Amino acid sequence: MLIWFRAPTLAILPDDKFVTRQTVVSNMAASSNAKGTQLEDMEEDAGIKEEMDSDEEEGMKVESSEDDEDDLSEDDKENEAEIQRLEEQLSINAFDYNCHLDLIKLLRQEGELSRLRSARQKMSELFPLTEEIWLEWLKDEIRLTEEESNREKIYELFEKAVKDYICPDIWLEYAQYSIGGMGSPAGLEKVRSIFERALTAVGLHMTKGSTVWDAYREFENVMLSTVQPPAGSVPTPEEQGKHNTQLERIHTLFRRQLAIPFMDLEATYGEYEEWSDRGVPETLTCQYKKALQQLAKSRPFEETLLVAEPPKIAEYQAYIEYELKEGDPARIQIIFERALAENCLVPDMWAKYNNYLDRQLKIKDLVLPAHERAVRNCPWTMGLWKCYLLALERHGAEHDIVRDVFEKALEAGFIQATDYVEIWQVYLDYLRRRVDFCKESSKELEELRAAFSRALDYLKLDVEERFSESGDPSCTIMQIWAKIEAHHCKNIQKARELWDSIMTKGNAKFANMWLEYYNLERAYGDAHHCRKALHRAVQCSSDYPEHVCEVLLTFERVEGSLEDWDAAVQKTDTRLGRLKEQQAKVAEKEANQAVQKEGKVEQQRKAKADKKSQKKGPPGGKAGGDKRKAAPADHQAWDEDAERAPKRHKGAGDEGAEEDMEMEMGLFGRKTPAARTKGPPGAKKPQQQASTPGSASASSTKAKPDEKPELRNDNNSVFISNLAYTLAEPEQKLKALFECCGPVDQVRPVFSKAGVFKGYGYIQFESKASVPAALKLDRQEVEGRPMFVSPCVDKNTNPDFKVFKYNSAIEKHKVFISGLPFSCTKPQLEELCKSHGTVKDVRLVTYRSGKPKGLAYVEFADEAQASHAVLKLDGTVVDDNQISVSISNPPRKNLKDQGGFGGSMSTSMPRQVYGSRGRGRTQVSLLPRSLQRPSGAVAKAENGTALTDQDQEFKKPAKPLSNSDFAKMLFKK
Repeated sequence: MLIWFRAPTLAILPDDKFVTRQTVVSNMAASSNAKGTQLEDMEEDAGIKEEMDSDEEEGMKVESSEDDEDDLSEDDKENEAEIQRLEEQLSINAFDYNCHLDLIKLLRQEGELSRLRSARQKMSELFPLTEEIWLEWLKDEIRLTEEESNREKIYELFEKAVKDYICPDIWLEYAQYSIGGMGSPAGLEKVRSIFERALTAVGLHMTKGSTVWDAYREFENVMLSTVQPPAGSVPTPEEQGKHNTQLERIHTLFRRQLAIPFMDLEATYGEYEEWSDRGVPETLTCQYKKALQQLAKSRPFEETLLVAEPPKIAEYQAYIEYELKEGDPARIQIIFERALAENCLVPDMWAKYNNYLDRQLKIKDLVLPAHERAVRNCPWTMGLWKCYLLALERHGAEHDIVRDVFEKALEAGFIQATDYVEIWQVYLDYLRRRVDFCKESSKELEELRAAFSRALDYLKLDVEERFSESGDPSCTIMQIWAKIEAHHCKNIQKARELWDSIMTKGNAKFANMWLEYYNLERAYGDAHHCRKALHRAVQCSSDYPEHVCEVLLTFERVEGSLEDWDAAVQKTDTRLGRLKEQQAKVAEKEANQAVQKEGKVEQQRKAKADKKSQKKGPPGGKAGGDKRKAAPADHQAWDEDAERAPKRHKGAGDEGAEEDMEMEMGLFGRKTPAARTKGPPGAKKPQQQASTPGSASASSTKAKPDEKPELRNDNNSVFISNLAYTLAEPEQKLKALFECCGPVDQVRPVFSKAGVFKGYGYIQFESKASVPAALKLDRQEVEGRPMFVSPCVDKNTNPDFKVFKYNSAIEKHKVFISGLPFSCTKPQLEELCKSHGTVKDVRLVTYRSGKPKGLAYVEFADEAQASHAVLKLDGTVVDDNQISVSISNPPRKNLKDQGGFGGSMSTSMPRQVYGSRGRGRTQVSLLPRSLQRPSGAVAKAENGTALTDQDQEFKKPAKPLSNSDFAKMLFKK
């Protein structure tokens, strides 16, 4: 039976750390010169490295003893304090991977050998160790082990090392170390056994497996030299037999290796041709050609892996799919193991591998170790623990082992409360299948009941304390317990007690819960309790009471008497009557809300229509001509006041606001509006001259803009905002910034009437294809402020259009970090997070001014990496600030139509009514008392602004007032 294990190939180690072909040859070359002491010489040569390490150890001990005579230096004291801090932190959270690494590094630096061995042992029990950690540990232990009796401890350590991941280098080191023990009984057989196991484990590795084969053949070549008779002598039959046997071993290794596709297979074939004195058999040539054909199919995948950037998940997925189609179990295992060695923290990869082993191979010695390694690599993934428990039960594991695995699962630190509910269900199902319900009482039954009680307490205390919820709002575990008591144990009273507890936990308002209880009573109870349950359901359920009433009436038709039927009809009629009243009230409320909403929409539509009609004016440009003629000087004064007004409401008749809107939307293709110049009193403005009746030139000039085609194209444009008002030459800078997205047709920055940039504008491209690239520049920093980029949409035709770039729902592959120092930068945060997974994006949350809020979102490659980052980073300290890390789950946006400008505030507080010029700097009335009129009822709101009776009178366009009219009103007594 072949058992496959893996180890990570994280780095290529120096030549002195693992055996190569040259290492084996050099260690054994001297043995070929002497016959009588050949094995002893091989053992001596293989032990040279151990002796050198022993000398180094003695030197270290001498230096250490000299250092102990001196007082502890400040560095030693600091290191000891740091070691104690790390040990205390691990006592709180034993799954802190980085803390384990730091502790081992410090202990090795301080020479605390016993504590170092203990720290490594604890870490290996919780996590699979990488190739570097194992090789460092093995080197230290080999150097400290001098006695032959302690070699078994090293062998045990090697056995642990080769089980974590696939690692050819560790297997080579294992074989090299075993050569030093060839002098012991069965030493030669042990070396060959280790080499054979290495071939089984990593011999199919297409890029690194050939090194193990080459080392094994070189070892057998050296052994061949030990059985060759001296030159000129006649070998005895026994010696000739040993020689032939050894030759056959080497031929067999060549034949086995040439049947496997390796990247350097041609070189091995050439070496065999040179070595063999009897030529290459035809059968071997056929096997070699088949291996080359297989290599040609696999080479593209290998070359893709060679040039791909880590983690190479997509490349490995394609390779795995190919091998699954080919159907060779050994090759499928090796590619899965290679993928997991480089992506050990990807739960989906482990789940796919374990699923293949469970369904296809079904070999206990292969399945269970794979499940164990999966949960050690990804302990936070409940699905892996669930599959592990099922695999243990499927392969007949002992109850104590299953229970220990379940207890470890509870300590693994799942990220959701529902995960604990599901893992408890798996374990309870396992305990239920162990019970023999034919017996009235048994140890297994008592254990099952105790487990149900413990599960409920665990969810209520531990899980609810951590997640603020039990994860089981519908009490699924209690429902299962009640069914088991009623069906298997015939204890309907216990089932009723459990259901009574379920209903008291807030489930009495749900009809489906009552129907579940009714079905239980229907199957295992009596008609009295069924009727009682349905009556309570009619009274308490609030989601589907009609269905419950129908079930009650159907039950009485089948089971009840006339009195029971009458009681049921009376009960249901009363409940349905109340329900109809409630539904009528709700319908009336919804209708009123719909009418109000339609009224608001109609008001907005009318206001916009009035604006457009006032903006266009009557044909010939005669609008307002009489008013201009009557009082040109007064009209100029009003214009000057309009320029000084800081804000304008959107009330009807506000022509200045309409002109501003045209400038913002870029209707006339303006770049920078010309500053207004004041003329002498009585001088006519160009607009007034152009509107003079009878002027042909004026009318032709007025007609030109109407005849000119529209230059604006919203489909090819984006809207930019939140720029600094002090941005110099915004048109040139914005054009240079957006040219990378595509050819820019025009840039329309918006300016105030005084010529000051207002911080927003429009970018129009020549092609619509440039818009998506421009939208990607959203939040890019421009002179210290984040620039907002959004689609250019006309709000007149789409008043409800809003753009929110980021997801408002839970994103399990993204983490939310709060409490960051304001000085934290994007590269610093990326450096902090990249050790826990592949960071795809980092977004620092800022105010509109660009100042940081101390919040950030970090997007990882998948959900597992984000979960791992939450476990490792939550509560850590960054620049004296303790940060909080959680899965991104933004609060839901309030999508209700709030109406007006004030949202909910506008409904609870009366809106202050201002004039058409907005709110002034003071609330003192500047209107003479003779012109003041008592305030009447507020007129109908138009465009969000309420008009009083006085405003209504001024708003009437029937007869414009002249200066003489104002004078009469002013001096009216």
